Amino acid sequence: MLALATTTVSVLRGTGEDAFGDETDTSTVLKSGIPASLIESTRTAREPVTGTPRIIRTHVCRLPPTTDVTEDDRIKDERTNEIYIVVAVTKNSSPVVAQPLRADLKRTGRAA
Repeated sequence: MLALATTTVSVLRGTGEDAFGDETDTSTVLKSGIPASLIESTRTAREPVTGTPRIIRTHVCRLPPTTDVTEDDRIKDERTNEIYIVVAVTKNSSPVVAQPLRADLKRTGRAA
């Protein structure tokens, strides 16, 4: 059962080369319009030496169990145009009902 969808997302995959021959991400859309629950949470941590407080933001996306998404893909929030890189994908198993995929994300910026 999918958590309550808060947005729709696109899965982006693929790389190319820029004018200098460096690898760059492309905006090739693998699939769009996927219902998803995208949640940001924060916690505060202190640097060990200085004691300076830092805010740590984490992002989790829950997707339908059949979604084709892998590590290093990018997810675009279609509502806000924010782009996230997929750090990890996990799937809980259940013998009774298909569980949603959990994608741990890192925000990279906004789509142009």
